[in-house]
Amino acid sequence: MNEMMARQQYTRTAIAAAVAVLMMGGQAQAQQSAGAPAEPMQAVVVTGVRAALEQSLRQKRDADAVVDVVTAEDIGKMPDKNVADAIQRLPGVNTQSSAGGEGGFGENDRVSLRGTSPSLQQTLFNGHAISTGDWFVLNQFGGSVGRSSSFSLLPSELVGSVVVQKSATADLVEGGVSGAINVITRRPLDLRKSLTVEGSVQANYNDLSKKTEPQLSALFAWKNPANTAGALFQAFSEKASVRRDGQEILGYAQISATSAAAKANPALAGVAVPSFIGASLFEQTKKRTGGAFDLEARLSPDLGIDLNGFYSKLEAPHQNTNWLAAPANSINGANQIPANAVVRNNTLVSASFPVNSGEVDNIYRPGAGGESWYLDLNGKFRATSELTFTGKIGKTYGIGYDRDDVYYQNNVNGGMTYALNGMSPASVNYPGGTTTTPGSTAWAGGGEAQSVDKEKYGQIDGAWRMRDSMVESIKFGARFTDHQRTAEHPLETRPGPVGFSNPGPAWSGQMYPSDFASNLGGGLSSNYFKYDGAALGAWGAVPGNRLLDFTVRHNWTDEFKVKEKTSAVYGMADFSGDGWRGNVGVRAIQTRQTTVVNLAGGPAPITGSAFGAYTPTTFERTYRDYLPSANLKFDVRPDLVVRTALAKTISRPDYSALGGSVSLNDDALSGSGGNVNLDPVRSTNFDLSAEWYFAPKALLSAGLFYMDLNSIVAQGTSTGTYYNNKRGVQTVYQITSPYNTSGKNKGVELSYQQPIATNFGVLANYTYADGKLDDGGELLNSSRNTYNLTGYFENERFSARLAYNYRSAYKAGVDRGASQHVDAMPSLAASLNFKVTEQLTLTFDALNLTNETIKMYAENKDRPRALYSNGRTFYLGLRAKL
Repeated sequence: MNEMMARQQYTRTAIAAAVAVLMMGGQAQAQQSAGAPAEPMQAVVVTGVRAALEQSLRQKRDADAVVDVVTAEDIGKMPDKNVADAIQRLPGVNTQSSAGGEGGFGENDRVSLRGTSPSLQQTLFNGHAISTGDWFVLNQFGGSVGRSSSFSLLPSELVGSVVVQKSATADLVEGGVSGAINVITRRPLDLRKSLTVEGSVQANYNDLSKKTEPQLSALFAWKNPANTAGALFQAFSEKASVRRDGQEILGYAQISATSAAAKANPALAGVAVPSFIGASLFEQTKKRTGGAFDLEARLSPDLGIDLNGFYSKLEAPHQNTNWLAAPANSINGANQIPANAVVRNNTLVSASFPVNSGEVDNIYRPGAGGESWYLDLNGKFRATSELTFTGKIGKTYGIGYDRDDVYYQNNVNGGMTYALNGMSPASVNYPGGTTTTPGSTAWAGGGEAQSVDKEKYGQIDGAWRMRDSMVESIKFGARFTDHQRTAEHPLETRPGPVGFSNPGPAWSGQMYPSDFASNLGGGLSSNYFKYDGAALGAWGAVPGNRLLDFTVRHNWTDEFKVKEKTSAVYGMADFSGDGWRGNVGVRAIQTRQTTVVNLAGGPAPITGSAFGAYTPTTFERTYRDYLPSANLKFDVRPDLVVRTALAKTISRPDYSALGGSVSLNDDALSGSGGNVNLDPVRSTNFDLSAEWYFAPKALLSAGLFYMDLNSIVAQGTSTGTYYNNKRGVQTVYQITSPYNTSGKNKGVELSYQQPIATNFGVLANYTYADGKLDDGGELLNSSRNTYNLTGYFENERFSARLAYNYRSAYKAGVDRGASQHVDAMPSLAASLNFKVTEQLTLTFDALNLTNETIKMYAENKDRPRALYSNGRTFYLGLRAKL
C-alpha cells in the first residue's frame, strides 16, 4: 500500500514538473508576442565556449532519445585531464576517484549515472566496447574486479564529443542499465581545414607532493581538397607526482564472546572494534603515454571506410607506508583486556592496551600499471537511395598488472591508546614505544598479479528509409562478441628461510614528511620512520629473504576466468508526425557464459601450492533477454520539447561477482567471494522530461526517471573458516559475497544554462536520486543529491571558468567485511585561457582549489573508514595550432 502511494505520488510529481516547464515556456512566448517586433539579426559566427555549448545543445535538441552531450571545444576550456573529468558536470553524472580497493585519490577514475554503480553504465568508444586495466593490485583480483572502465587510461585529448545516452534504443549496445557513455573520437574528414596541427605543453604541480611534472600532447590531421581521404594521428605523454596523506581504519571485527575482554566485561561481547588504525603515506609517480590514429576514405559517393585505433599505457609505480594500531588483534588475538573502554553506537570508540599488537606495513610496487588498446574497422555502404548498411569489426584489449611487488612488515613495541572521533581523525598514541626507527621483521610478502580483459566484436546495421509514410525508416542489425576476463595471482610470497634472521631493509634515516596529515586536522603525528622504495626492492631480491617459488606460492584462491559470447539482433522503426518523433524497437540477446573457478580439493586435484590442493571447475549457463524500447519526442513549440521513454535494460554482473573463488586478507580476517549463478541486473526504465530552449544557447529542463531493478546485485557478509597462511591454522573470516535481490531507483534532473550579457554565462544542474533495495538496504553508489554550478567569461582573447561540484554521501561497497561509505564532498575547479596570438594560447587550470578531504565511514559515522588528502593540482601550459 505504501509503495503504491509512493508510485502515485511520483507519477503526479512527474506530470507536475512537465506542466510547470510548459507553463514557463508559454509565459515567455506570450511576453515575446506582446513586445515590439524583433528587428532582423545580423549573422554572427561564434567560436569558443559559447559555440561549444550551442553545439552540445543542438545535438541534445535533435536527438530522439534522452541524451546529454559534451563537445571537444568545451572539454578544451576546462581542467579536464581524462574523459571522466569531461562529463562530470552533466546532470545525472557522478564520478569517483577509485574502483574500490585503493581508497580515494585526486583523479577521477570511475563514472556512474543516476545514482547507480559504475558497472551499471556501458562505456563505448565510437559505439564499441573498450577494455581497460586497473593499476591497483586489489582491483586485479578478489572482490573489486568490475565491468566499469578505468578512465585514468583515457585522456580527454582524444575526444571529439561525448554522448551520455540515458534512455535505451534498440540499436544501442546492451549492457547499461542506467545508460551508455559513448566517446566519439575525432575523424579527419570532420575537421574544417585540410591541414590541422595542434599541440600543447603543460607543467603539472601538486602542492602536497611539491613536485612539477611535464604533460605533452600533439595532433596532426590531413585531408585532401575533395574531402574524400584523410589521416589523423595523436600522441600524448602525461606525468604526475602523487602524494596522499591518510588515516585508514581497515575494517571492524566483533569482540569474541570467548575473549578475555568479554569475559571481564560481558557487555563487550559482539561490540565492533577497529581491526587496524593506520597512518598511511602513499607516494607515486605515474606516467600515461599513448596515442591514436584514424584513416578515413570515401571510395565513392556510396562507400566509405574508416580504420582507427588507440593505445594507452599507464606506469603507476608507488610506495605505501602504513603505521598500524591493531585494537581487534589486541583483543581477539593477543587476548588483552582494554582499559578505559568506551562504547558508543555498539562500537568500541576508545580504549588503552599495554601492548600494541600492530605492525608497520611497507609496500613497494615498482611494476604497477595498466594498458589499453583497440583496433576498429568500420564502413558505410549505400546500396540504394533508400537502403544503407554500416558495419564494424574490431578487437580491444586491456591489462592491469602488479609486478615485482615487495611487502615488508616491522614489529612495533610499546603500548597503544586510541579514540575514534567520528569523521575527524582518530587520535592514536604508542606510550613507551618508538616510532622513529625500524623494528624487527614481522612478515614479508609481495609477488605478482594481473587481470586481462579482451573482446572481439563484429556488427552490421541496416537502415531502410521509407518515403511518404509516417514510418521514416526501419533499422535492423546484428552484433556478436567474444569476451574474456581473467584474474591471475601466480605468486604470493612469504618469508624465506633467512627472511626473519637476515637484517631488514637498509634504512638511512628517512621519515614521513614533516607536514604529513596537516590537511586532515586533529594534530596527527608525522614522527614515523619510512624506507626508501629501492631499499625495499633490494631486500626483497636477496636470495632466501622471500620464498619466490611460483608453484608453492601460487595463490589459486584469487583466480578465475570468465568467458562470455553474446549474439544480438534488433529491429527498430523511426516514426514522425506533425510535431512529434519517436522510435519503437526490440533487441534480443543471447549470452553464453563460462566461468572457471578454483575449488578446494576434488577427486584429482592440482597439488604443490601451499594454499592447498585445488581443482579448476567450469560452470556454464546460457540466458536470453528481450529488450523492448520506445522513445517519443514532442515538439510542443519551436522552443519546447517534451520527451518520454520506456525500456527494458540489462547489465551483466561484475566479473569478480561471477568468479566464485574466495580472496582472503590474513591480517584483517576478511575476504570476498563470487557467485557463479548470479543473474544479470535487469531493469524496466521510464523517463519523462521537458526542455525549454527559451533563448539562443539557453536551456531550462526538468526530467524524471524511474528504474525498477528486479535483479540488482547486492553484497552481504557471512562467516567462513579458511586456512590462515600467516597463522598456519584454520581461522574464521568475514566473507563478502554477492547475491541477487530487487530494488528501485527514482529521481529528478534539473538543468539550466544561459549566456548572460555579452561575455558571461552560467550553467547549473541538480540531480536527486532515491535508490533503495526492496529489503531496505542501500543501493550502491546512490548519492541522494548532486549539483553543479559553472560560471564563465569569454571574449576574443580571454576566457575563464569556475566550476563547483557537490555530491552527497553514498555507499561505495563492502570492504574487509564492513560497509564503505563516502561522505559528502564538494570540489572546485578553475580554468583560464589567454589567446596570445591566433596560434598560441596560454592556459592555467586548477583542481581541488578548496583542498577537500575525502572521508569514508562504515555503517555509521561512529565507525570511520578513512580520511584522505590529495592536495591541490595546478597546470600551466601553452596550446599551439596552425
